[in-house]
Amino acid sequence: MKKTISLVALASVFAVGTAYASGYRIPEQSADSVAKAGAHIASAQGADASYYNPANMSWAADGWLSEVDLTYIHLTEIDYTDARSPLMNGTSETENFLLPTLFLVSPDYNDFRFGFSVTAPYGLAKRWNDTFPATYARKFSLQVFDVNPSVSYAVNDYLSVAGGVRMLMAKAVARNGGRTATGIGFSRDLEGDWEIDWGYNLAVAVQPNDALNLSVTYRSNVDLGLTGDATLFTNYPSPYVFESGGNVELPAPAVLTVAAAYTWEQMTVELAWDRTFWSEYEELDIQYSRPLMHPVLAQIFGPAVPKDWDDTSAYRISVSYDFNESFTGMAGFAFDENPVPDESINFELPDSDAYLFSIGGRYKLNEQMEMALGLLYDYKESRKVRNATLAGEFEGASAILVSAGFSYKF
Repeated sequence: MKKTISLVALASVFAVGTAYASGYRIPEQSADSVAKAGAHIASAQGADASYYNPANMSWAADGWLSEVDLTYIHLTEIDYTDARSPLMNGTSETENFLLPTLFLVSPDYNDFRFGFSVTAPYGLAKRWNDTFPATYARKFSLQVFDVNPSVSYAVNDYLSVAGGVRMLMAKAVARNGGRTATGIGFSRDLEGDWEIDWGYNLAVAVQPNDALNLSVTYRSNVDLGLTGDATLFTNYPSPYVFESGGNVELPAPAVLTVAAAYTWEQMTVELAWDRTFWSEYEELDIQYSRPLMHPVLAQIFGPAVPKDWDDTSAYRISVSYDFNESFTGMAGFAFDENPVPDESINFELPDSDAYLFSIGGRYKLNEQMEMALGLLYDYKESRKVRNATLAGEFEGASAILVSAGFSYKF
């Protein structure tokens, strides 16, 4: 089935963004996941297993497990150099955000355990003030929260299954505008309302012995139905303002992850592969509640824009080492493909393949409390583009994430 996405969502989702994940997905939601570059599925055993692998809740320490995390995200400038004219060059604004998350796991109840998480698994932000880039992406922001209760069941000592319901809340804002080559001015201002959509997640974990964990997790696609108010303007042939309600669909794409973790004495190594089904995003289309009859505005903002994104893979590896009973060190590496084809890349999301490097640690304060810290650097490759809109190169994109977590066992 064809899925549509508005210009609202081309380049921003909550407090995070294009510089450190493929598309607008945000894999890293906890300090441990940041420290492991996202390779935190089969080895997740704390409260954040409620999000990363709820099947592992069956084998977590008994009792109430809780964790709160706060992640600082710094997105660098992105430089665009046009091959046709320096007047078309531009530099995006830097972005700085704080992202809080929450995780909870219940004690064991007759082989059942219950989990709860609040995360922001999709997101990006982008602002361009230079004339040519601002025509397409002056400001974009989309806030997305995922509230996810889940339940696991230990079938036996070796097998656990889990599932949950996802409630995604989303709100979007987008502004862009400029002038045509003939001097006709135009702009669009979209202000969204909070909307709620539903999905699910599933997980299976097999632990044939104390050293090995094999896990598969799946998060369903959720079509975010975004609604709000739109204000369009043009100065031709005279000043004209069009106001209307509007709606679009933005896919929060499905994600399948397969992971394996193995422990040798104090060291645990995890390998993870995930597949993000970005092909749900086929075109950009916004529907107005009133007919858009003005010839200039209808020509600029009326037609659907093909996007045709590709499904992508990410390959992740992490290492954890227990130096003593109190401190565990962590490190990770990942390669994350980007889903945006050359034909449809633009300023809204100038994405490219990413290399992620991470390090961190977890310190046990006492039997009830632990603290964790993760640091991740995301390097984006430069990307030369040539399509109907662009002829140039994007470069300089990168991100730094610093995440601190506090865990408490009741």
